[in-house]
Amino acid sequence: MTTEGRGSLAERLSGIDEIECVTPDLNGVPRGKVMTAEGFLAGRRLQLARGVLLQCIMGGYPPASFYGSDDGDLALVADPAQIHRLPWSDTPRALAVCDAVELDGKASGLSTRALLKQVIAAYAEHGLAPVVATELEFFVFAPNADPQQPFQPPRGLDGRREVGHSAFSVASNNGLRPFFAEVYRCMEALGLPRDTFMHEMGVSQFEINLLHGDPLLLADQTFLFKHLLKEVALKHGLTVVCMAKPLAGTPGSSMHIHQSVVEQGSGRNIFSDEAGEATPAFYHFIGGQQAALADFTLLFAPHVNSYQRLCHPYASPNNACWSHDNRAAGLRIPASSPAARRVENRLPGADANPYLALAASLAAGLHGIDEKLEPSPPIQGEFAVPDELTLPCAMHTAIERLKRSQLAREWFGNEFIDGYIASKALELGSFLDEITPWERRVLAAQA
Repeated sequence: MTTEGRGSLAERLSGIDEIECVTPDLNGVPRGKVMTAEGFLAGRRLQLARGVLLQCIMGGYPPASFYGSDDGDLALVADPAQIHRLPWSDTPRALAVCDAVELDGKASGLSTRALLKQVIAAYAEHGLAPVVATELEFFVFAPNADPQQPFQPPRGLDGRREVGHSAFSVASNNGLRPFFAEVYRCMEALGLPRDTFMHEMGVSQFEINLLHGDPLLLADQTFLFKHLLKEVALKHGLTVVCMAKPLAGTPGSSMHIHQSVVEQGSGRNIFSDEAGEATPAFYHFIGGQQAALADFTLLFAPHVNSYQRLCHPYASPNNACWSHDNRAAGLRIPASSPAARRVENRLPGADANPYLALAASLAAGLHGIDEKLEPSPPIQGEFAVPDELTLPCAMHTAIERLKRSQLAREWFGNEFIDGYIASKALELGSFLDEITPWERRVLAAQA
């Protein structure tokens, strides 16, 4: 960092005592250390054990062989564009989104932020730049101290809880306007521009759309937004849940990804020609998505609960069909002008790591462009999913599919894929070790 840059940063961090230096682990959870502002501004190196990037969602780790038998350190290097004062903190505090790099300065093969950068660089080698937007759905619940009990929406201003009649409502009866007012204030403070906001189909479920832009920026923004939601909710005595399917019998939460590709320099959308018609590159991009989605399903649906959403779909398709404006298709082409022609990947859940989901989806599209893959015919209306376009609908199946995927290993490397699978296998095993309330309720008296 230059002296001028350090001075500017020092002004931005005036009065700050501590900096949360974080990087996304394989699940997209912020992991890192808290550093003094003095040490941060002095440029002291901050180190983190390599295994942290493969930490299981339960808190354990796969064997050390998957992240180097010595479990050596990585360095956390702050992105100067992603250093923010924390607007929700009661004490002056800041957060820095960091890259996790090897001590020799090379990007870590275990870093999902680095993997996304790698995919963006592959586009740049073609003179291209991907443009994306994310739509994140989430639930706002009352505190849930006992995980044996289902989540409940908070009580509204009329003293009642939502029962599922509020989709697309703009009423204030849910009593959440003070919470969302602080969410919006914090978004503005962190430089997170929002497009639209709505009450979704689920009970106390909401969706926010972030403005389209550079994939790394959108991944950072989605990462920060999820962190922001949970922190602000705690201040308001609420619980925000980004699980894929927190409630039975109600829609799950997605993280739809809108994708287009432009020429570097001109900014022309390569999915449309001068006459406004779809180009071969547009169809090849779809063909690549169709060819890779089954292999990459575990990257979009990373947890046991993810498959509750995919196997009980409410506009949550677990297929690789594509369509013009049909929400039952995994790949939807929204109605738009030729300049805004894009492909919406509807597979990722809100529980997906945004860096990894974007990297996987964009890698699939570029694979199709490189190989000139042709998509299947588009579908419309009611349709039956062909076997070849059906995606894994259970975690163990998705693990096996990713394990065998040469395409995934070519894009993301053996180190990451093997480590990711090892962590996910532990997660699945932990889930299968538990006996659920359903088993006790239904099977104990009959089986």
